[in-house]
Amino acid sequence: MTGLVIAIDGPSGVGKSTVSREVARRLGLSYLDTGATYRVTALACMREGVSFAEEADVVAMVETMNVELVLDPVNPFVLLDGEEVSMLLRSEAVTSAVSAVSTNLEARAALGRWQREVIAREVEGGFSEGRGVVAEGRDITTVIAPDADVRVLMTAHPEVRVARRAAEGGHESGHEAGVHASIAQIRAGVLGRDAKDSTVVNFTTAADGVITLDTTDLTIDEAVGAIVDLARGARP
Repeated sequence: MTGLVIAIDGPSGVGKSTVSREVARRLGLSYLDTGATYRVTALACMREGVSFAEEADVVAMVETMNVELVLDPVNPFVLLDGEEVSMLLRSEAVTSAVSAVSTNLEARAALGRWQREVIAREVEGGFSEGRGVVAEGRDITTVIAPDADVRVLMTAHPEVRVARRAAEGGHESGHEAGVHASIAQIRAGVLGRDAKDSTVVNFTTAADGVITLDTTDLTIDEAVGAIVDLARGARP
Protein backbone atom coordinates (compact mmCIF):
# COMPACT_ATOMS: atom_id res chain seq x y z
CA MET A 1 0.00 0.00 0.00
CA THR A 2 2.43 2.65 -1.24
CA GLY A 3 1.86 6.12 0.14
CA LEU A 4 -1.39 5.31 1.96
CA VAL A 5 -2.58 7.95 4.43
CA ILE A 6 -5.22 7.08 7.01
CA ALA A 7 -6.56 9.97 9.10
CA ILE A 8 -8.41 9.23 12.34
CA ASP A 9 -10.04 11.84 14.57
CA GLY A 10 -12.20 11.74 17.66
CA PRO A 11 -12.63 12.78 21.29
CA SER A 12 -10.88 11.27 24.31
CA GLY A 13 -11.61 7.68 25.23
CA VAL A 14 -12.88 6.42 21.87
CA GLY A 15 -9.82 4.18 21.43
CA LYS A 16 -8.08 6.25 18.74
CA SER A 17 -4.54 5.45 19.84
CA THR A 18 -5.03 1.73 20.39
CA VAL A 19 -6.97 1.29 17.15
CA SER A 20 -4.64 3.48 15.10
CA ARG A 21 -1.54 1.67 16.27
CA GLU A 22 -3.01 -1.72 15.46
CA VAL A 23 -4.23 -0.59 12.03
CA ALA A 24 -0.71 0.70 11.30
CA ARG A 25 0.85 -2.54 12.52
CA ARG A 26 -1.43 -4.73 10.42
CA LEU A 27 -0.87 -2.68 7.27
CA GLY A 28 2.85 -2.08 7.77
CA LEU A 29 2.44 1.69 8.10
CA SER A 30 3.95 4.33 10.36
CA TYR A 31 1.92 5.58 13.32
CA LEU A 32 1.69 9.29 14.15
CA ASP A 33 0.04 10.37 17.39
CA THR A 34 -0.35 14.09 16.78
CA GLY A 35 -1.44 14.57 20.38
CA ALA A 36 2.13 13.76 21.39
CA THR A 37 3.34 16.88 19.56
CA TYR A 38 1.12 19.05 21.76
CA ARG A 39 2.19 17.21 24.89
CA VAL A 40 5.90 17.40 24.15
CA THR A 41 5.51 21.13 23.50
CA ALA A 42 3.88 21.52 26.92
CA LEU A 43 6.69 19.54 28.53
CA ALA A 44 9.37 21.58 26.76
CA CYS A 45 7.74 24.83 27.86
CA MET A 46 7.56 23.65 31.44
CA ARG A 47 11.21 22.62 31.46
CA GLU A 48 12.35 25.90 29.95
CA GLY A 49 10.15 28.08 32.14
CA VAL A 50 8.04 29.36 29.23
CA SER A 51 4.74 30.86 30.35
CA PHE A 52 1.72 29.45 28.52
CA ALA A 53 0.18 32.92 28.81
CA GLU A 54 2.90 34.23 26.49
CA GLU A 55 1.52 32.71 23.31
CA ALA A 56 4.36 33.92 21.06
CA ASP A 57 6.90 32.26 23.36
CA VAL A 58 5.02 28.96 23.10
CA VAL A 59 5.13 29.25 19.31
CA ALA A 60 8.87 29.90 19.48
CA MET A 61 9.26 26.74 21.55
CA VAL A 62 7.41 24.73 18.89
CA GLU A 63 9.80 26.06 16.25
CA THR A 64 13.04 25.54 18.18
CA MET A 65 12.61 22.49 20.45
CA ASN A 66 14.72 19.41 19.73
CA VAL A 67 12.18 16.61 19.28
CA GLU A 68 12.31 13.30 17.45
CA LEU A 69 9.20 11.17 16.86
CA VAL A 70 9.74 7.43 16.43
CA LEU A 71 6.74 6.16 14.48
CA ASP A 72 7.02 2.40 14.92
CA PRO A 73 3.44 1.30 15.77
CA VAL A 74 4.76 -1.54 17.92
CA ASN A 75 6.90 0.80 20.01
CA PRO A 76 6.25 4.50 19.29
CA PHE A 77 8.12 6.99 21.43
CA VAL A 78 9.20 10.62 21.69
CA LEU A 79 12.68 12.02 22.29
CA LEU A 80 13.11 15.52 23.74
CA ASP A 81 16.73 16.69 23.69
CA GLY A 82 17.68 13.05 23.25
CA GLU A 83 15.70 11.87 26.30
CA GLU A 84 12.87 9.36 25.92
CA VAL A 85 9.91 11.19 27.45
CA SER A 86 6.86 9.19 26.37
CA MET A 87 5.81 8.33 29.93
CA LEU A 88 6.31 11.92 31.08
CA LEU A 89 3.91 13.09 28.38
CA ARG A 90 1.10 11.33 30.26
CA SER A 91 1.99 12.88 33.61
CA GLU A 92 -0.51 14.94 35.58
CA ALA A 93 1.45 18.14 35.02
CA VAL A 94 1.61 17.76 31.23
CA THR A 95 -2.02 16.64 30.94
CA SER A 96 -3.12 19.68 32.92
CA ALA A 97 -1.10 22.02 30.69
CA VAL A 98 -1.61 20.59 27.21
CA SER A 99 -4.86 22.45 26.45
CA ALA A 100 -2.94 25.71 26.82
CA VAL A 101 -0.92 24.58 23.80
CA SER A 102 -3.76 23.06 21.78
CA THR A 103 -5.91 26.19 22.13
CA ASN A 104 -3.05 28.52 21.16
CA LEU A 105 -3.97 29.09 17.51
CA GLU A 106 -0.49 30.11 16.34
CA ALA A 107 1.13 27.18 18.14
CA ARG A 108 -1.54 24.92 16.66
CA ALA A 109 -0.73 26.18 13.18
CA ALA A 110 3.00 25.64 13.71
CA LEU A 111 2.42 22.12 15.02
CA GLY A 112 0.13 21.48 12.06
CA ARG A 113 2.94 22.37 9.65
CA TRP A 114 5.24 19.95 11.47
CA GLN A 115 2.61 17.20 11.39
CA ARG A 116 2.12 17.65 7.63
CA GLU A 117 5.87 17.44 7.11
CA VAL A 118 6.00 14.19 9.08
CA ILE A 119 3.14 12.70 7.05
CA ALA A 120 4.79 13.72 3.77
CA ARG A 121 8.09 12.19 4.90
CA GLU A 122 6.41 8.90 5.82
CA VAL A 123 4.63 8.74 2.46
CA GLU A 124 7.99 9.12 0.73
CA GLY A 125 10.09 6.96 3.05
CA GLY A 126 10.51 7.00 6.82
CA PHE A 127 9.78 4.09 9.12
CA SER A 128 7.31 2.46 6.72
CA GLU A 129 9.69 2.85 3.75
CA GLY A 130 7.07 4.85 1.90
CA ARG A 131 4.10 2.56 2.47
CA GLY A 132 2.33 5.35 4.36
CA VAL A 133 1.08 6.42 7.76
CA VAL A 134 -1.85 6.29 10.15
CA ALA A 135 -2.22 9.72 11.77
CA GLU A 136 -4.61 10.29 14.65
CA GLY A 137 -5.75 13.34 16.56
CA ARG A 138 -8.57 15.88 16.54
CA ASP A 139 -8.19 17.77 13.24
CA ILE A 140 -6.42 15.27 11.01
CA THR A 141 -9.38 14.55 8.72
CA THR A 142 -10.17 18.22 8.16
CA VAL A 143 -7.03 20.35 8.59
CA ILE A 144 -3.87 18.23 8.58
CA ALA A 145 -4.69 15.55 5.99
CA PRO A 146 -8.00 16.45 4.31
CA ASP A 147 -6.92 14.53 1.20
CA ALA A 148 -6.09 11.31 3.06
CA ASP A 149 -7.07 8.06 1.37
CA VAL A 150 -9.20 7.09 4.37
CA ARG A 151 -10.74 9.59 6.81
CA VAL A 152 -12.53 8.34 9.92
CA LEU A 153 -14.15 10.08 12.87
CA MET A 154 -14.32 7.67 15.81
CA THR A 155 -17.06 8.32 18.35
CA ALA A 156 -18.55 6.64 21.42
CA HIS A 157 -21.10 7.44 24.11
CA PRO A 158 -19.54 9.79 26.73
CA GLU A 159 -20.00 7.37 29.62
CA VAL A 160 -18.36 4.60 27.59
CA ARG A 161 -15.42 6.89 26.94
CA VAL A 162 -15.10 7.71 30.64
CA ALA A 163 -15.24 4.00 31.53
CA ARG A 164 -12.53 3.19 28.99
CA ARG A 165 -10.27 5.90 30.35
CA ALA A 166 -10.87 4.62 33.86
CA ALA A 167 -9.84 1.13 32.75
CA GLU A 168 -6.61 2.63 31.42
CA GLY A 169 -5.84 4.20 34.78
CA GLY A 170 -7.38 7.63 34.29
CA HIS A 171 -4.54 9.09 32.21
CA GLU A 172 -6.67 11.77 30.53
CA SER A 173 -7.61 13.15 33.92
CA GLY A 174 -3.94 13.64 34.67
CA HIS A 175 -3.43 10.68 36.99
CA GLU A 176 -0.43 8.50 36.32
CA ALA A 177 -0.53 4.72 36.31
CA GLY A 178 -0.88 3.39 39.83
CA VAL A 179 -2.49 6.56 41.18
CA HIS A 180 -6.17 6.19 42.03
CA ALA A 181 -8.56 8.55 40.28
CA SER A 182 -12.27 8.64 40.97
CA ILE A 183 -14.80 8.29 38.17
CA ALA A 184 -15.78 11.92 38.80
CA GLN A 185 -12.18 13.06 38.33
CA ILE A 186 -11.79 11.00 35.18
CA ARG A 187 -15.08 12.28 33.78
CA ALA A 188 -14.00 15.86 34.46
CA GLY A 189 -10.65 15.24 32.77
CA VAL A 190 -12.02 13.49 29.70
CA LEU A 191 -14.98 15.76 29.05
CA GLY A 192 -13.21 18.89 30.27
CA ARG A 193 -10.34 18.63 27.82
CA ASP A 194 -12.75 17.85 25.00
CA ALA A 195 -14.72 20.99 25.88
CA LYS A 196 -11.58 23.15 25.81
CA ASP A 197 -10.29 21.73 22.53
CA SER A 198 -13.71 21.99 20.89
CA THR A 199 -13.37 25.77 21.06
CA VAL A 200 -10.72 25.61 18.32
CA VAL A 201 -11.50 22.44 16.36
CA ASN A 202 -14.54 20.29 15.59
CA PHE A 203 -13.90 16.64 16.37
CA THR A 204 -17.42 15.52 17.21
CA THR A 205 -19.15 15.85 13.83
CA ALA A 206 -17.83 14.26 10.65
CA ALA A 207 -17.01 16.63 7.78
CA ASP A 208 -18.06 15.80 4.24
CA GLY A 209 -16.36 12.64 3.05
CA VAL A 210 -15.38 11.55 6.56
CA ILE A 211 -16.76 8.21 7.75
CA THR A 212 -18.17 8.05 11.29
CA LEU A 213 -17.26 4.92 13.24
CA ASP A 214 -19.27 4.61 16.46
CA THR A 215 -17.22 2.36 18.76
CA THR A 216 -19.71 2.33 21.64
CA ASP A 217 -20.56 -1.33 21.10
CA LEU A 218 -17.42 -2.40 19.20
CA THR A 219 -14.41 -4.29 20.46
CA ILE A 220 -10.96 -2.98 19.59
CA ASP A 221 -10.55 -5.77 17.05
CA GLU A 222 -13.88 -4.90 15.39
CA ALA A 223 -12.94 -1.22 15.13
CA VAL A 224 -9.53 -2.11 13.72
CA GLY A 225 -11.10 -4.47 11.22
CA ALA A 226 -13.54 -1.81 10.03
CA ILE A 227 -10.73 0.65 9.30
CA VAL A 228 -8.51 -1.98 7.68
CA ASP A 229 -11.40 -2.87 5.39
CA LEU A 230 -11.80 0.80 4.45
CA ALA A 231 -8.08 1.00 3.69
CA ARG A 232 -8.17 -2.07 1.51
CA GLY A 233 -11.18 -0.66 -0.30
CA ALA A 234 -9.31 2.59 -0.93
CA ARG A 235 -6.25 0.75 -2.22
CA PRO A 236 -7.36 -2.69 -3.54
